[in-house]
Amino acid sequence: MSEPGPLYIGIDIGTGSVRAALAQRDGTLLHTSSYEIRTWRSASDHRIFEQSTDDIWGRICAAVKDCLQGAAAQTPGQVGSDIAARVRGMGFDATCSLAVTDLDGRGVTVTEGSELGAYGERNIILWADHRAEKEAEEINATGSVVLDYVGGRMSLEMEIPKILWLKRRMKSELFSRCQFFDLPDYLTYRATDNTARSCCSLTCKCSYISVIPKSTSDDANRSGWDDRFFHTIGLGELAERGYGQIGAANSANGEIILTAGIPVGHGLSKKAAEELGLQEGIAVGSGLIDAYAGWLGTVGARCLTSPSSADSLEPHPSVEESSHRLAVVAGTSSCHIVQSKDGIFVEGIWGPYKDPVFPGWWMNEGGQSATGQLIEHIISTHPSKDTLHAKAKEEGKDIYTVLQNTLEHLRVEKKVDSYSELTKDLHIYPDFHGNRSPIADPRMRGSIVGLTLDGSSLASLALLYHATLTAIALQTRSIVDELNSKGHKIQRLYVSGSQARNGILMSLLADTCYNSKSTTPLEGVVIDASDSEENLAKEGRRVGVSAVVLGAAMLGRMAHEVSGQQESLGDERKAEILWNIMTEMTPPGVLIPPSTAKSDGSGVNNAKVKEKRILDAKYEIFLETIEMQKRWREKMDQAAA
Repeated sequence: MSEPGPLYIGIDIGTGSVRAALAQRDGTLLHTSSYEIRTWRSASDHRIFEQSTDDIWGRICAAVKDCLQGAAAQTPGQVGSDIAARVRGMGFDATCSLAVTDLDGRGVTVTEGSELGAYGERNIILWADHRAEKEAEEINATGSVVLDYVGGRMSLEMEIPKILWLKRRMKSELFSRCQFFDLPDYLTYRATDNTARSCCSLTCKCSYISVIPKSTSDDANRSGWDDRFFHTIGLGELAERGYGQIGAANSANGEIILTAGIPVGHGLSKKAAEELGLQEGIAVGSGLIDAYAGWLGTVGARCLTSPSSADSLEPHPSVEESSHRLAVVAGTSSCHIVQSKDGIFVEGIWGPYKDPVFPGWWMNEGGQSATGQLIEHIISTHPSKDTLHAKAKEEGKDIYTVLQNTLEHLRVEKKVDSYSELTKDLHIYPDFHGNRSPIADPRMRGSIVGLTLDGSSLASLALLYHATLTAIALQTRSIVDELNSKGHKIQRLYVSGSQARNGILMSLLADTCYNSKSTTPLEGVVIDASDSEENLAKEGRRVGVSAVVLGAAMLGRMAHEVSGQQESLGDERKAEILWNIMTEMTPPGVLIPPSTAKSDGSGVNNAKVKEKRILDAKYEIFLETIEMQKRWREKMDQAAA
């Protein structure tokens, strides 16, 4: 039963589903609901992924109504409209996908062919769509200063290469009527009828750089856009039109580029309110890309200091401590986000981005294009997948528990100390979908070294599964090492998403990324306390909340609390309000320390020391594999020239 008081709605649009959550002021979730999203693929081109804004909005409306009805059902005498009357704010996060509409918001088809540019349902190019590889390569060849703010190379997953792809194939009169949104900004537009954009989306995905000076003294809308860059790459008409098609158009509230949670326009429009079952005018916070909402929903966590007491928590952290906390948002892919007071340039790591969440702060973003997806791929393509699922059903367990039990049986049978020792001669390089960080090379490919003729048993699948988890951890270390080498001082990894419930992977991350020789050695991995192995083993346990959808709800609370006064608040005060919201709404965390860094008075654990040696050796092999693949690719390119 909920306590009387304001409520906030968070909306999270992931790669494959919409999720809505209704939250109290302290972060307690009263109800959640989710629906799958339709994705169109091409039968002839594996790079193509398309979605629909109308499909997504319809799913959002259904999920929000579910939350209102679900919360009402828990409160005697209440109906959905009673709960709706308590909602004071809502926030959106979404994947960094490109939504295309005309100037009135009607969907424009993005599918190559005769319908391109016409009105139609398929008007989103999903983030994972890799059709714009050639356009990205050409942009990267310009050497523009804009590239300095994306780690030296622009990803084909960003919006500008995709817009260039559309421009080259769409009739000019159709292209000129389009407006282009990063998906989080489309959703706030759909909710409010206001075209104000988020600093997060424009800065991280649309080549907006707030530190670039105005092109002309009398054109305020040009600040942050590099005219020369857009003319050079072939999108000069965006500059000539004042960038109105991608975000810099005059708006009613006078502030067109907003930091996280700042109210958009006049709040929820009448039409959107009717569709969602909410009241017109409630505050709508400027949105975030989903990974940044995950950062918002995790790094403010206070860890439990005593496993036996849920009330024994670390002191409230200061906002300055956030600079030592790396968020790892780990689902289908993984994003690694850290903020700093000064901009830090790291080759191969996106950013530094100014003001994407907190005004006055910079952020860097690393990433792995396929992590959860890679784990699923390894399992689903193995000959023993049916055996695995049958065994899980028979034993009443999930497949990951069966795989872990199989590993444990093999460890005992082989008389070794760790799973890492079991797989010491099995090496997986994980870039099956190209490399996002820190190489920034979409042509990188995955590899497996160490296979035997046993390729069909459940034991062989278990070994491949563990080697895959190890590869994900090794690549995370490469990202952390690169960030630290350029000036960051990361002390903790705050992991959220489905992978946070994988105990083997969390321990591998802690052990792999720990470096005793570092001046700021890793303290460990932090996960939501409800995702810890101790809690997972309990019956009736609290299911871990989605850090991402919780982050979206925080945006709604931020919009409500600063509504009407945002123009009078300075950057430091805005950052302080948002940080306090984060620390108040984020659930407690559990710290998983590196096993070789534990000090329990029992002396050195030789088995753990050996495992750390194995992981360090694997890391050296991991780095060698990168250079070897580059050499092989160059040799074959020369041979085929």
